Amino acid sequence: MAAYGTILLLIALGRLFAAGRVLPDNAADTLNRVVIVLCLPALIFIHVPTLEPSWDLLPLVFIPWLLLALTVAIVLLASRAFGFSRPVTAVLLVLIPLGNTSFLGFPLIEALLGADKVRYAVVYDQFGSFLIVCTHVLFVLAWYGEGPSPTAGTIARRIATFPPFAALVGALLLGNAWFPDWLMTLAEAFADMLLPLVTLAVGLQLKLKLVPEYRWPLAFGLAGKLVLLPAAALLISLLVGVDSPILDVAVLESGMPPMITAAALASSARLAPPLASAMVAWGVLFSAATVPFWHWLASSIG
Repeated sequence: MAAYGTILLLIALGRLFAAGRVLPDNAADTLNRVVIVLCLPALIFIHVPTLEPSWDLLPLVFIPWLLLALTVAIVLLASRAFGFSRPVTAVLLVLIPLGNTSFLGFPLIEALLGADKVRYAVVYDQFGSFLIVCTHVLFVLAWYGEGPSPTAGTIARRIATFPPFAALVGALLLGNAWFPDWLMTLAEAFADMLLPLVTLAVGLQLKLKLVPEYRWPLAFGLAGKLVLLPAAALLISLLVGVDSPILDVAVLESGMPPMITAAALASSARLAPPLASAMVAWGVLFSAATVPFWHWLASSIG
């Protein structure tokens, strides 16, 4: 809980920096880029080689995809029942199934479960969240948004050139035993930068203003993201006999607040930008209560 409090304080600091214009307007984008290019690959190279191939890891792969299928079914039904507009439907389809499984997930997993459990979070993030962004999200943006649809080649190129995914492939094939001491020290330094850079970037981008027409979709989306999905992940884990720590990681990762990158993609496609921004901002704040709750519940059951 002390670590979670530190994260909230850093987010608040980022918000103060934004309000006081202490940093340039593009500071959050720059920080996020540093995280993607340096910090996440370093973290992956440190932790992934410690993974041993095991059938026990499969739940971390299929649970996010099952949650995606559940989300699509519920959102499409709710959209018809409540008359959500196409942009609102698109934002819910993108932001409910996708959480900050790396930016906030990795440091929170480390804080709540221990540094050795981050390697499990990497599996959930790369084979779940990342591939969902590269497939489902691109399809939703093409179907509901403006502009040409992405081709299979475009999608494959985006996957192959995404630094964390390239690092995952490299870590699985090469490991890190060949790292000289100076390179491992450098990787650890970049990995340690993840938490402060990410949380400052979240604070810089935080916007809490509510748009009246989006209040009901916002409540629906946050309930789905922070309550329904982790509950479903916990139920699935129990039904298939998943044990701790994989159960804990699956539940916590599924309950992370909406993904900032996914919100940015939806906004860039002109799909209800105020709703996407509000889901990220309020999701981060409400997760201060929901994530510790799911951690307590999963730990008690597991």
